[in-house]
Amino acid sequence: QVQLVESGGGLVQAGGSLRLSCAASGGTFSNYAMAWFRQAPGKEREFVATISWSGGATYYVDSVMGRFTISRDNAKKTVYLQMNSLKPEDTAVYYCAARRSFSRSSQATEYDYWGQGTQVTVSS
Repeated sequence: QVQLVESGGGLVQAGGSLRLSCAASGGTFSNYAMAWFRQAPGKEREFVATISWSGGATYYVDSVMGRFTISRDNAKKTVYLQMNSLKPEDTAVYYCAARRSFSRSSQATEYDYWGQGTQVTVSS
């Protein structure tokens, strides 16, 4: 059983940056591919980015390509999401998720473990 706890959300102006962190416990972190999803009010949960077990491969949704970077530190059991050039449409609750397999699949149903989420609000 893997527990995930996100942190780093907050209120930022458009064009600003935030770095989200997701700390894992209860499992062998390097055995899990990790991902970030987000959910805005009234919308479905949306895939943002995923990273492979060693960090050697990453995939992003087109809307964040070139602005967001996913990374991980297996020694610290933590995955990060560096968000630059933030836009009001990035406003959402951001969730990290884990699963054993890795692919560019963006389906939330394929992930086994989820954090509680952290709110990101981007003002215009």
